[in-house]
Amino acid sequence: MYHTRAECGFVLEIAMLSLYAPATSAFTHATAPRAPCMLARAASPAMETKADLETLASACNPILGFYDPLNLSGADFWGKGSEATIGWLRHSEIKHGRIAMFAFVGYIVQANGIHFPFPLTTSGITYADISAAGFPNQQWDALPTLAKLQIFGAIGLLEWFGESSYALEQSGLKHYTKGGKPGAYPSLKTAGVPHPVPFDLFDPFGLSKSATPEQKAKGLVAEINNGRLAMIGIMGFVAATKGPLVPFLDGKIAPYAGEPMAPFSEVDVSLPMVKEMLTVLGGGGFPGL
Repeated sequence: MYHTRAECGFVLEIAMLSLYAPATSAFTHATAPRAPCMLARAASPAMETKADLETLASACNPILGFYDPLNLSGADFWGKGSEATIGWLRHSEIKHGRIAMFAFVGYIVQANGIHFPFPLTTSGITYADISAAGFPNQQWDALPTLAKLQIFGAIGLLEWFGESSYALEQSGLKHYTKGGKPGAYPSLKTAGVPHPVPFDLFDPFGLSKSATPEQKAKGLVAEINNGRLAMIGIMGFVAATKGPLVPFLDGKIAPYAGEPMAPFSEVDVSLPMVKEMLTVLGGGGFPGL
């Protein structure tokens, strides 16, 4: 799974730059509306099929319906069958949609100069200092290298918990390529975190526990549609930093001279291979623009 620097920076402003959770195929639609993509959904041994995708495709967008021009729903990525591939695509879309929703809101918050009122580091750097750097792209560049490494470390840990067979089994879940529910995330309280965790990553207040099947089905459709719109929205913000590429955003997004898809910039050249990466990218600039 890959994240743009925009997603990393924008979401983690909200998450106090310390905690983070993962557009694949907009052509592969979600499965039949059974339950929302939350921890509260119990694992099912039933693997999702192309017929399931066609059913929920109509629920998500009755006008477009099922749209899969690349036939990804019939692909077999690892020799485990198309159903395992469908599980991977579904899970990937849900995760990226969730992050995009956070990123979209986070971009708007940060672009308007809203920030936490306390220090970011023990060395005296404050959130106000980072906010003063400019728009979210510039704010990400202004973060100390160690802060960026902390963010990526947190991402890696959360990814590991989400993929770990042990963590999934402790929460009564299965892997999404082995009959588990796409989007389901194990409880951090049982995943093997070496210290007490008061809240889970998804549905931290247990609001979905009392939801009816109908409410869960409606929530699933809403999450998928909102996630897809958010993926388009955040990439629109990123594209608008490179010139008049998004008509509705012309003059509203500050230009950015760096490479928005690169995780590091010239301030991070102390890290291995960053200098070489920037050289390939023309010193951090956006090739061709």
